[in-house]
Amino acid sequence: MLKNETVGLRAIEESDLPQLMDWRNKPELRKYFRGYDEINTTNQYQWFKSVTASDSKHKMFAIVKLDTNTLLGACGLCYIDSINHSADFSIYIGYNDLYIDDIYAIHAANLMIDYGFKVLNLHRLWAEIYSFDEKKKIFFNTLNFNLDGTLRETYRYDMKWYDSLFYSLLVTDKS
Repeated sequence: MLKNETVGLRAIEESDLPQLMDWRNKPELRKYFRGYDEINTTNQYQWFKSVTASDSKHKMFAIVKLDTNTLLGACGLCYIDSINHSADFSIYIGYNDLYIDDIYAIHAANLMIDYGFKVLNLHRLWAEIYSFDEKKKIFFNTLNFNLDGTLRETYRYDMKWYDSLFYSLLVTDKS
């Protein structure tokens, strides 16, 4: 388990899947995810099998509150590119519908950043968010991610078009 004073990151267990699916299916959270369709238990289990396979290009973790071992959300590094040493940074807090907060998400993110740079020897972490996602804009700025660029009107939600914003953090940014 990766841990700091507030949260721990542990392997996602099959017993976590119902709660993760419940959070993933909430419309108020789902709108922030690339895969915005509601999922069923078969979809959730297939995702679990793919991210826990030994040859997976994804390293996904359950975020737990250390003092109570309460499941808070999920995070991970996805689409790990071993040639270019980069990965997509993914995180959300489903607990109490927080999505992104100033405590759990920041602590979990710092663990993931250290894991990506120090353990996986990555050079670059990146993330795509949507222009209406004000919480993640603040979140990535707090973590010193750089806004690299915008792709215009890539995401349609609630009958409106939104831009994709791409953020990155280089290992040299942490020095």
